[in-house]
Amino acid sequence: MGDTLKEFLHRREDQNKVVLDNADRVMKRIYSIDTLAYREGVLPQTTKELLGLTASLVLRCDDCIAWHVHQCFELKISTEELVEALGIGMVVGGTITVPHVRRAMTLWESMKKGDPGDS
Repeated sequence: MGDTLKEFLHRREDQNKVVLDNADRVMKRIYSIDTLAYREGVLPQTTKELLGLTASLVLRCDDCIAWHVHQCFELKISTEELVEALGIGMVVGGTITVPHVRRAMTLWESMKKGDPGDS
């Protein structure tokens, strides 16, 4: 992720608007399913975000990783919980995930310091 968290969130919001302004029924339903999947349910929202983070790490999607790291931070997930979830992703995804973990942890640390910085 080459931009700051603020820039990333702004870009994501703008891009989502473009998609949804042009979306057909299938795209709108995918967005709806994504929103519904992360709501509180039998599994708490925190668990769902950690699962999303781990899956995103294995798939090596930096935008998705950044989003889930941000959501984990907003949900007040501890650093230890985040690290444990990233560790599971590394076991499943292999060493190719290491650069993504570096970026995720750098983003996490910048949010803890109150400075979204570059990551």
